[in-house]
Amino acid sequence: MEHRGMKKWRPFATMPEQYIGLQEVINKQLEVPKPLLTEEQMEQINFTLIEALHTNKPVYLTYYKNGQRITETGFIQFVDSLGNLFVFIDEVFELKNKMKLSELIDVCLKDPNQRTN
Repeated sequence: MEHRGMKKWRPFATMPEQYIGLQEVINKQLEVPKPLLTEEQMEQINFTLIEALHTNKPVYLTYYKNGQRITETGFIQFVDSLGNLFVFIDEVFELKNKMKLSELIDVCLKDPNQRTN
């Protein structure tokens, strides 16, 4: 049986202000600290980004945003190490996204033979 945590208080959020406050408490509990990367990890991320850019292979991008680790798949379109940014195209919605390199936690090439659900 799964623990309900803060969900059990939602029925008591009869006023919109209460619901917003409870949602903020729940979101705060789900936050994780941003991991610190070593020089070796940052170099590996850089090599993988460059390889994905030149071979046009899809990648798994894991980045840190608003206290959460988010993983997406996409294609690297542009990398600017000096400007601390890169551009990738989301594989699902085919949207162009600009991100800071400092937000990246991990990048790995996606296996083309792997099936997705």
